[in-house]
Amino acid sequence: MSIVAPARAFFGSRVIAGTFLLAVFGWGVGFYGPPVYLQSVVQRGAADVTWASAAVTWHFVLGAFVVANLPRLYRRAGVPRITVLGAAVLAVGVYGWGIAATPAQLFLAATFSGAGWVTMGAAAVNALIAPWYVARRPSALGMAYNGASLGGVVFSPLWVLLIGRMGLDGAAMVVGLVMVCVMAWLAGAVFRHTPASKGQRPDGGDATAGKDAIVQPPAPAAATASAPPAPLGKAWRDRRFLTLCAGMALGLFAQIGLIAHLFSLLVPVMGEKAAGVAMGLCTACAILGRMVVGRLMPPGTDRRRVAAIAYGLQVAGVLGLLMSVWLPPQDGALPGALRWLGLLLFGSGIGNATSLPPLIAQTEFTRDDAQRVIPLIVAVSQGTYAFAPALFGLLRDIGGATWLFPVAAAVQVAAIAALLAYSRNLSRVA
Repeated sequence: MSIVAPARAFFGSRVIAGTFLLAVFGWGVGFYGPPVYLQSVVQRGAADVTWASAAVTWHFVLGAFVVANLPRLYRRAGVPRITVLGAAVLAVGVYGWGIAATPAQLFLAATFSGAGWVTMGAAAVNALIAPWYVARRPSALGMAYNGASLGGVVFSPLWVLLIGRMGLDGAAMVVGLVMVCVMAWLAGAVFRHTPASKGQRPDGGDATAGKDAIVQPPAPAAATASAPPAPLGKAWRDRRFLTLCAGMALGLFAQIGLIAHLFSLLVPVMGEKAAGVAMGLCTACAILGRMVVGRLMPPGTDRRRVAAIAYGLQVAGVLGLLMSVWLPPQDGALPGALRWLGLLLFGSGIGNATSLPPLIAQTEFTRDDAQRVIPLIVAVSQGTYAFAPALFGLLRDIGGATWLFPVAAAVQVAAIAALLAYSRNLSRVA
């Protein structure tokens, strides 16, 4: 009787798990953390809302600059080392938020936190997943990106709990130390490996197969359409690109601007602990919203309309939040019910605002053009929403907190209009 050695498990599944954990810390500390840091900074008098909001904007602006240079850093030092270094820089930056006593010190802290968090953000997720998955890359990325949403679910209430007990500086020290240790362990145990070092091929193929046995990615959804997408000329003159870029940028501008201030807006009416839970629940809805779209969107669906519906639900949520503020407290439980409903509806679109535009690009452009378009729309969106916290903070100082909700809703409506300004079906007539 011959004994056949069992095949080794595909190491890519461990890479997904490790990248998922990286995203939990990256987004939980670097993306969903700043709204809580803003409240702490304002409470202790280190800066007013305008300066604290400007620091959050600088955090995201500098992050966008670092993202543009990450490929060069990866080539020089490798993804594992840059990831660990970035985690350490992020930890120092968040600790700086906790001890800053002046706006100048706050901006210095934001410089470190902004530079560090993007090494654990979307670029890192893609860089870690890409060598291991080709045909199954979309689903692998989706599983890894769920860690980003879970980061908001876990860290929004956790930051409130820790800050209440030991202050932002103490909380930052504890979380930062754990984060750096976990990233160092992942870098050594998971991220340093490649398919070649494990004797495997992307998607779990056999490394003993010939060099020509390369797993090909599936044909884009556009290939199944009745007409193939037209080639992309100059992006900035292409209506498909301009409307998609505007829709994503406007949608994220409204979303990030409101998220940056939402915690501090909820604290006066809900208390810090309940506000932290509310922020976590709002982020949990992002996971649910992304899963619903992924499972229920049939092939051939106009993805622009799906995105418009997702943004429309967010508009309804923002209006619910606005009504909960306008209604007098003596109306009983109605303001509270509208507040929770508004948070659920607003949260349902958080994940889809980032995942749907790239999916739209895959159906409206050829595969080669989509590889150009997707980084462009992401870069423009990041450069746009980076200024949202500061502008919303200025608006909050000038007109009061209630102004943020109608402005956010109006920008979301503009995003819907941009998305629907182009129809692929109508374009075929030409």
